[in-house]
Amino acid sequence: MSEYLTLSETAELIGKSKETLRRWDKEGILNAIREPVSNYRVYRKEDVHSLMGDLFADTEEETSNHVFPENIYTAIELFAGAGGLAIGMENAGIKCVALNEIDKWACNTLRKNRPSWNVLEGDIKDFDFSSYKNKVDVVTGGFPCQAFSYAGKKLGLKDARGTLFYEFARVVQEVSPSICIGENVRGLLSHEGGKTLQGMISILDEIGYNVMPVQVLKAINYKVPQKRERVILVGVRKDIDVNYEYPKPYKKIYKLSDALKKGELFDTNVPESNGAKYPKYKQEVLDLVPPKGYWRDLPLDLQKEYMGGSFYLGGGKTGMARRIGWDEPCLTLTCSPAQKQTERCHPDETRPFTVREYARIQTFPDEWGFDGSLAQQYKQIGNAVPVNLGRELGYSIVKFLNEYYSLSKPR
Repeated sequence: MSEYLTLSETAELIGKSKETLRRWDKEGILNAIREPVSNYRVYRKEDVHSLMGDLFADTEEETSNHVFPENIYTAIELFAGAGGLAIGMENAGIKCVALNEIDKWACNTLRKNRPSWNVLEGDIKDFDFSSYKNKVDVVTGGFPCQAFSYAGKKLGLKDARGTLFYEFARVVQEVSPSICIGENVRGLLSHEGGKTLQGMISILDEIGYNVMPVQVLKAINYKVPQKRERVILVGVRKDIDVNYEYPKPYKKIYKLSDALKKGELFDTNVPESNGAKYPKYKQEVLDLVPPKGYWRDLPLDLQKEYMGGSFYLGGGKTGMARRIGWDEPCLTLTCSPAQKQTERCHPDETRPFTVREYARIQTFPDEWGFDGSLAQQYKQIGNAVPVNLGRELGYSIVKFLNEYYSLSKPR
């Protein structure tokens, strides 16, 4: 069992950049040493885990982002999925008047849990939202990240045709909400060398929206026991002179135990439910991995066998043969709980997380059921915006709208 972690493994494990770790080394926060055999600069595993304990330790919680809505606020949600963002917004006091989603199982999930919601099932291209013009406060949507065709230096709405961001922008233009919120994976920042994001910003500018400085929100800072990051794109209609502020991060970091056991986040232990299983060979391998461990904790011959050609490539690959610890946040959940690159093994039992455990880690309420096969349920949960992150984002929107409504009557 290896006692050491490489720079890239350490960075991946604790969610910090290599530059930060090099600075910490100079400042004495986390010291690197020379590995006895290879003479590479490495970190003692016990030092890293000790620091992780400090990073994720309970700290006194500061002022809440909570704010009461002073009016009835409404939203249209596009690419709604299983409803993570919509539930969060609802919890913040924003009423969803329409939700669009193409996946039939996710639509069934939305309808079964909220029969009153107006679920528009099908391709967004087939829906017109003009009837909602000037009647809805916010349009939200987690559009997929797609390349544009660049027809000149400044990308216009027509250049984005055929992409789902075009549809998002079209709906915003049709509805003319006070504010629009787009969310995406962190990779959007670097997609096409940053040109895709700049294109989106110029399109929103063209249709009458000022885009706030783009931020990456880390779910662990918003009462979500999971290291998940989302890029948030906020557009404010140009006739509105009100400053939008992102939700303030909390200091307290919740851990896996907070997700699955009775405590501050949930009133009960996680309910029992169905879950995926590991094949026999994978179970035998993961049996040898301790909590917070991964493939490097296996015997050397088994490391080589399990990793194959990846063993000889650079990078930490800390998601492979990874067992989560009770006293850390979970790594980002994916759409499939047992795929090799992103294993998320239960701390005590050698198995993937069950459906309800998955849902808890995404902060869905226990009564929120998911429709479809086991694979469909995992996919819906893995794709979702964590509910608590959605709620905190909702509070920031309510705060913005409260100020706007207090200054002037909307058009």
